Amino acid sequence: MDTLKKVLITKQGRKFYAKDLSEDLHTQYGFINKDELKKAKDGDLLKSNTNKEFFIFAPYFIDLYRKIKRDAQIIPLKDIGLIIAETGINKESRVLDAGSGSGALACFLAGTAKEVITYEIREDFIEIVKSNIDFLGLKNIKIKNKNIYQEVDEKNIDVVILDLPEPWNAIENCAKALKPGGFLVSYSPSVPQVADFVNAVRKNESFVYLKTVEIIEREWEVEERRVRPKSSGLGHSGFLSFVRKVR
Repeated sequence: MDTLKKVLITKQGRKFYAKDLSEDLHTQYGFINKDELKKAKDGDLLKSNTNKEFFIFAPYFIDLYRKIKRDAQIIPLKDIGLIIAETGINKESRVLDAGSGSGALACFLAGTAKEVITYEIREDFIEIVKSNIDFLGLKNIKIKNKNIYQEVDEKNIDVVILDLPEPWNAIENCAKALKPGGFLVSYSPSVPQVADFVNAVRKNESFVYLKTVEIIEREWEVEERRVRPKSSGLGHSGFLSFVRKVR
């Protein structure tokens, strides 16, 4: 947790991020004086100049993660959660992520895995990834300016995750990188991409295709006994195809 930054949350669940404690925090509910922010302890209740109440505490990883820089479309948390659950990524896992984008997936997985290596071909995206790694204070990510379609450096990887336009073109190199028993996961937004990837995997004797899934998230409003789905939600984001290396 970062003690130089703070998170403030109202009783209604509205959250605010104080990234600089030398400045007043301004919100739509008024502002909180910088001196109060500095001296507050985790769990204290502060009030804005309009008398709105805020609880204050040091940010957790997830609070900082939600503030990372974004350029390329990122894989949402609902899908990241399934990747971790299906592959069993843990503190002993070495993970290769190809198609860094803004680095959101690599950064999140670094909070769980032993080591994350991420490949990206665009220099502008690499700079964003580096800034996000620094912002989160992560020490177990390596970013490489590489095209996984063409080559792969790593061996004995536990999980490879592809967020690429043509993931079928990376299958051979994924086979070289993965341990026997390791997982290959492809994230694709469209059905034709899924079909081409799965059909290519089925022709490769190094892999066994497991399944393709889509996660739809629907948030609910709860107010006393009035409970109903929110009118807008996070629907389709992408399809996750899971494959296992067997030889």
